[in-house]
Amino acid sequence: MKKLKSEVIRYSKKLNSTNLSALRSGNISVRVKVKNKEGFFITPSGTKYSSLKTKDIVFVSLKGRFDKKKGIPSSEWRFHQDIYVNKNDANAIVHAHSTCATAVSSHQKNIPAFHYMVGVAGGEDIKCSKYATFGTRKLSKNILTALKNRSACLIGNHGQIAFGKNLEDTFELAQEIENICHQYINALRIGIPKMLSKKEMKIVLGKMKNYKKG
Repeated sequence: MKKLKSEVIRYSKKLNSTNLSALRSGNISVRVKVKNKEGFFITPSGTKYSSLKTKDIVFVSLKGRFDKKKGIPSSEWRFHQDIYVNKNDANAIVHAHSTCATAVSSHQKNIPAFHYMVGVAGGEDIKCSKYATFGTRKLSKNILTALKNRSACLIGNHGQIAFGKNLEDTFELAQEIENICHQYINALRIGIPKMLSKKEMKIVLGKMKNYKKG
C-alpha cells in the first residue's frame, strides 16, 4: 500500500516538474482495495505536491466514504469515484489544469480530427464536457458523458482528465492531450485546419488499438 501511495506522490510531483499543473492544482488517484474495501488512493485537499508525504494520501471507498481524521481528499474526489465505478478499465486517473488544455476547454468545444493523434483518447475527436462547479456530482455527470467511448476529455472551463491501466500510461496520456491542445491552438492561428475524414479516423483508431495491444 505504501508503494502505491508513493507512486501517487511521485506522479503528483511530476505534474509540477513537467508543468502539467502548478502548485496544488489538479489531482491524481489510483484504484486500490484496503481491508476488502474497493476504493482509491487520492491526493489530499489543498496541499502542495512538493510537501506530500505517504500519510497525506487519502483512501476513499467506491461508496464515497473516507475517514476525516486521516485526511480530507481532493475536492474533486467525486469524479474520481464516479469514473472508477463506471469504468472497469480505469485503474488510475490524472486530472490537470494544464495550460493549453485549459485554454481550449474555456471555449467548451471538442477538439476535431485536425490531426490523427486526437485518436489517442479513443475516438474521432476529443470531447469537452459542459461546465459545472468543481467538486459536484453535476460535474461528474458531465465528465462521464464526455468520456463515453473515450479515455480522456477536456473539462469545460476547467482543464483535462485522463484514465488508464496504470499511472505511467495515464500520465503519458495527459501529456499527449496537453500537446494536442497546444498544436490545435497553433493550427488555429493560421486559420481553420483541414479535418481528417471519419473514414480515415476509423482506420487510425484501428491501427492505434492494434498498436497498444503490441
